[in-house]
Amino acid sequence: MGEVPGPLVGPGEIQQMLGVGRSRFRQLAMYPTFPKPFQVLMAGAVWLRSDIEAWIAQYRQPRPPADEDEQG
Repeated sequence: MGEVPGPLVGPGEIQQMLGVGRSRFRQLAMYPTFPKPFQVLMAGAVWLRSDIEAWIAQYRQPRPPADEDEQG
């Protein structure tokens, strides 16, 4: 395989980026719009960080700050 076109992230990093747990990540990863892994290794799949960031920007609604969640 050639040179990697950017930083890679695994499921743990993606869960942190999304603010979700393992179960929710697995659900999201099954969405047809979710990026396909850059490569699947014996240890698991890895994605291009740029693909995940682009998906978040397009498909995830920004979350309000925690203090706003409690009001109203």
